[in-house]
Amino acid sequence: MASIIIKFLLNWVTANQKGEEKPFLREGYNWKTFGDMNVAFWKEHQKTLYADAIKMLQNSHVKIVNLIDCFSDEELFSKGVFSWTGGSTLGSYCVSATSSHYDWAMKKIKKYKKELDK
Repeated sequence: MASIIIKFLLNWVTANQKGEEKPFLREGYNWKTFGDMNVAFWKEHQKTLYADAIKMLQNSHVKIVNLIDCFSDEELFSKGVFSWTGGSTLGSYCVSATSSHYDWAMKKIKKYKKELDK
């Protein structure tokens, strides 16, 4: 699922840089229903093969690192640089979609692995 969130971030940044107003979240969801959106992603990818999921994650990670590298620290972490980030910073979206999401996913994996080992 991390690769899906990264894809959302990539599409969101790219569209808004081109002047296309696009929300970060999938249509029909908001920050209060973000968890429901994750469940929808999970359901959509129940038949995704493990090897394909790993490849998707690796590819999306390379793309997001390349995108982040295009921005200065000021552009990433100063409020008001981009109108389309609202009251937040572009960097906070990047952290949420990458390292924070990876951490969340690793905790889920460890939890389910523990349950399988019982």
